[in-house]
Amino acid sequence: MIARLRGVLEEFGPDWAVIDVGGVGYLVYCSARTLRELAPRGQVVALSIETHVREDHIHLYGFATTAERDWFRLLTTVQGVGARVALAILGVLGDADLAQAIAAQDKAALAQADGVGPKLAQRIVNELKDKAGVALGPVAVVAPGAAPAVADARTADAVSALVNLGYGRSEAFGAVAEASRALGEEAGLDVLIPTALKELAQRGAGA
Repeated sequence: MIARLRGVLEEFGPDWAVIDVGGVGYLVYCSARTLRELAPRGQVVALSIETHVREDHIHLYGFATTAERDWFRLLTTVQGVGARVALAILGVLGDADLAQAIAAQDKAALAQADGVGPKLAQRIVNELKDKAGVALGPVAVVAPGAAPAVADARTADAVSALVNLGYGRSEAFGAVAEASRALGEEAGLDVLIPTALKELAQRGAGA
């Protein structure tokens, strides 16, 4: 199985690139985001690779980062999300944006991708809302309208504490994000966790 390619970018198209490795050209399917990050034609590039072997073909999917590759793997576990749809999603949503969309169950964000309708978007957030944090580790935690940022140890610990109390990972992410936005980045866990719990209680009361 091919896990990584490093070679010269020979040519590329809307969703593919040809990488010359020692005189052999490998056709690699990529997201629009990865293609935008590649070096110019004729320069050396390196991609993490996911190899799909089928009875009638072998397809290589390339990613600028291992995080994007891991999201690709996770997305394709959802029924109805094939490789091309997963690449379309990754082309419009970066790692942090995708994590936030799933945590906030933002179906509209996912539906920006070609091939993703309302029903499929709903299935994606339903199936991945509790898988993403487990499979990928700490992911983006941001409040609505704020700039995405990767969760630091403080927010990761707060989310973990809420999950240990019996809350779902996605609702824990949302509550910690809201508490962090209200309290500021300097707030300690001793304040962040109780504030997040109050946010969860208010959401429960309003349900």
